[in-house]
Amino acid sequence: MRNRKAVAMIGVSAMMGLIAVFMAAQWLGMRAALATNQIVVASRDIQLGTALTPEMLKTVDWPTGSMPEGAINDAKLLDARVVRTSVQRNEPLLEKKLAPVGTKGGLSSVISEGKRAVSVKVNEVIGVAGFALPGNLVDVMVNAKDDHDRPISKIVLEQILVLAIAQEANRDETKPKVVSAVTLELTPEQAERLDLARSVGTLSLVLRNPLDTASARTAGARRLDLLEIEEKAPPKAAPAPVAIAAPRRPAAVSANKSSSIEVIRGTHKSNVDY
Repeated sequence: MRNRKAVAMIGVSAMMGLIAVFMAAQWLGMRAALATNQIVVASRDIQLGTALTPEMLKTVDWPTGSMPEGAINDAKLLDARVVRTSVQRNEPLLEKKLAPVGTKGGLSSVISEGKRAVSVKVNEVIGVAGFALPGNLVDVMVNAKDDHDRPISKIVLEQILVLAIAQEANRDETKPKVVSAVTLELTPEQAERLDLARSVGTLSLVLRNPLDTASARTAGARRLDLLEIEEKAPPKAAPAPVAIAAPRRPAAVSANKSSSIEVIRGTHKSNVDY
């Protein structure tokens, strides 16, 4: 009887010990989840290309378990740094959102390495009615004349990033804006093609889906393609006439030159002129 009681007490003690271990593990897990660290976030909305000042920043507690990669915990490290993308209020300032140290503010700070910024004039129609906004991708189309002096429209550049419209580079805007100029990000080779295209014809912007990365290789559109007219082959030239030499006639006998015949009479011979 006593042995049964002892075994029962041991079993109860073991069960209570397991429950205590489980509860302690849960408590430690909750403590770890509630552990925080300080990081720097934006105290207001910041547009890309802006040099940071202390008034734009603040430090907040952030859960250690969900700390974003590249977070910064000292606001002094961000003094005069330039953001290369728009940052919303209370959004963490991450290293990947910042331009290299020493970069000055402005649009030049957001241009990717090896790229150039080129501005082109547009109007309400060729600017996609104001829907080409900073951050969008566009194709550039030129309307010019081919080698036979016939009009042709051709896409000459694809998947070009719009850096700014007019003097605005904020990529958080969604409302269409009709502007007179659009700034594009191009490689040096693309910048040369764009400069040549706008010197020989009229440029148009073609807005495209950023998820559509397929290249559109076209032959261009001409007037005959627009009107669905088959181009006729030029008529064959008539063969050149062949000169036929006239038959040569014998030379006429000169009227001054006399002819004669030989006349035989018996044993005598004589010549008679006529």
